[in-house]
Amino acid sequence: MPRHKVLITVTTYPQPSRSHDELVCTAGILENGDWIRIYPVPLSFLIDLKGTGQVNNVKYTWMELELRRRTDDFRPESHSPINYDFRDLVLAERLDTKSNWLKRKEYVLKNVYTNIPALIEKSKAPTNVSLATFKPQSIIRLEWEADSREWKDEWKDLRRQGDLFAGGKDPEILIPKLPHKFFYVFTDDTGKERRLMIEDWEIGALYWNCVREAEGNEAVALQKVKDQYEHNFKNNKDIYFFLGTTRQWHMRRAKNPFVIIGVFYPKKELQGSLF
Repeated sequence: MPRHKVLITVTTYPQPSRSHDELVCTAGILENGDWIRIYPVPLSFLIDLKGTGQVNNVKYTWMELELRRRTDDFRPESHSPINYDFRDLVLAERLDTKSNWLKRKEYVLKNVYTNIPALIEKSKAPTNVSLATFKPQSIIRLEWEADSREWKDEWKDLRRQGDLFAGGKDPEILIPKLPHKFFYVFTDDTGKERRLMIEDWEIGALYWNCVREAEGNEAVALQKVKDQYEHNFKNNKDIYFFLGTTRQWHMRRAKNPFVIIGVFYPKKELQGSLF
């Protein structure tokens, strides 16, 4: 079975409505710029089980392992590890942020969409594209909606994955339920306003960090998240989205099966600067 070299770019916050082994979407880019989705992924790979429960620093790290194309998933990017315990995994270089994320840009910006209808068309058969880098024309605002505060019955699926890989750790403690859903409102190159849910693990981790800093005040915490993802990103960052589909909604051929599974945010570069 061939080994694959993958630059990890995406880990999403768990969504227990998904199929049992795709609850945390882990995705990356091959050396040729093609996207690849890997599931299931051991919880121990994503979370520091021996420490604080924080996300391991695996983003933008090259990893090598044996993968097989999933036959139960029509999306061409979907693969599963040959060894579910990742015993053959080799972690290599982590790409740094020097020169305004130059090394990372070399891979993640090889193929960038700017038009949502064009991407949705690509998601249809026979191509069934389900992962993409997308450049919004403008960020309008960050929104959120209240969500349930407790894991529902679907959590049993994630518990099953957690019990398999977490070494006795309780995944409900390691991964608390987010009480809010976050959304970006933006425009694409048609100028039309779009709204997509953000499932990136980073925004969930940021929210919980802000709750701790605000001593449990959720209103303050939400404003801090807004300050980062809306004000700071809009004013100072050159924003790209990593978009992905869930198998459930892609299979149903939803009007727009994509969600934001990651945000790529190098600094804005001044055009025409002499310095």
